[in-house]
Amino acid sequence: MKINIMPLARVEGEGGIYVEMEDERVKEVRMDIYEGPRLIETVVLGKRPDDVISIVTRICSICSTSHRLASVRGFERAGGVEVPEKIRLLRKLVHYGEYIESHSLHYYLLALPDFFGYPDAISMAEKYGDLVLGGLELKKFGNFIMETINGKAIHGENIRIGYMGRIPEKDALEHIKSRALALIPVIEDGIMAFPAMEIPDYMEEETNFICLVPEDDGFGFIGNTIITSKGERFDVEEYKKVTNERVVPHSFAKRSSYAGSPFTVGALARVNILGERLPGKAGDFFRRLWSERWKRNPLFNNLAQAIEILFCLEQIPPLVDRILSLPDPELKEPEVKEGEGTGAVEAPRGTLYHHYKVENGRTVECDIITPTAQNLDDMEKYLRRAAENLVKNPPEDFELRLELIPRAYDPCISCSVHMLRVKVKK
Repeated sequence: MKINIMPLARVEGEGGIYVEMEDERVKEVRMDIYEGPRLIETVVLGKRPDDVISIVTRICSICSTSHRLASVRGFERAGGVEVPEKIRLLRKLVHYGEYIESHSLHYYLLALPDFFGYPDAISMAEKYGDLVLGGLELKKFGNFIMETINGKAIHGENIRIGYMGRIPEKDALEHIKSRALALIPVIEDGIMAFPAMEIPDYMEEETNFICLVPEDDGFGFIGNTIITSKGERFDVEEYKKVTNERVVPHSFAKRSSYAGSPFTVGALARVNILGERLPGKAGDFFRRLWSERWKRNPLFNNLAQAIEILFCLEQIPPLVDRILSLPDPELKEPEVKEGEGTGAVEAPRGTLYHHYKVENGRTVECDIITPTAQNLDDMEKYLRRAAENLVKNPPEDFELRLELIPRAYDPCISCSVHMLRVKVKK
């Protein structure tokens, strides 16, 4: 028996899942990535750092802010650039905006339809209109934050190496503060929609989790230390010891493994490792809803994302107050002429690394490792476990049950669709 589903929608990018089974034995499982490489790491060679940060942000429209932040941090570490506190806090604010926009898009519009039994959010809206509209309001708010701080919602240019081109006006920041407070009840309702549903367990298996330790040792998305769920810690300059990239024949995306095993990055990794640090209502929800299943089941990444939205909304008001209390720094761009450094941030989908080497003011080395590339091995592992359990008594919605797994990771391959193929031999 052969099953082709074309396309697997509600994910970012063009790729596919291939599963081959014979009788009740799973022979092969692959996450295929069809999109060709764009060679960004080569394109930027020979270019000045201030040009590179505008090129690499084009890697992704959904995560363009994270790419820009990782890039400027990499060059700042290479050049020993000190960043004024107000600039650092504005970067944190715009990062929260990206999280709210990206997570709300995935949680409300791409993931929840699966659990409510709808093919898409439009179909779901007739019965669950408040949830769909809430997701759209959150997404709109995240976009507004990025437009205000970085100039545009996508590929903004205001964040520079060591400074910002323009400091936002007080009225705009006050609006962000008040709107964040108003949207907290929206995400609280959204969070409670998930536990009411039955979360399947046919793919459950232990895995490793990896994320960054936030700079302030709380919960957050920017840091210079890598931590694993086993407790090991590494400086970000040692990122290759953690990622261990390799090439596979069925994909244009490289793969990563740690200590010879797959691992997960992203919201579920952050919450599993650092969840006890979550403050406020976000921490209350975590402690009420978390269970040991979160360590074995990637579907809980959806709920972890929703909790992170609440965390961002709660953090914004005091952050805005702190920003407004500080004087505007001098808008002066430092030159990075020599040096080597790694910038790392937690993009919504997981840990993102940008490494650069600069000689005579020009970029001579560039290495970028994205979250989805790190997650692909783990996706395959869970797909294999699911297929092994489901093939014994194949359900009618066999393909959907497989699709749930990569979709839960919110994979960012590009802005198109995936394809899923299941091949069963008797």
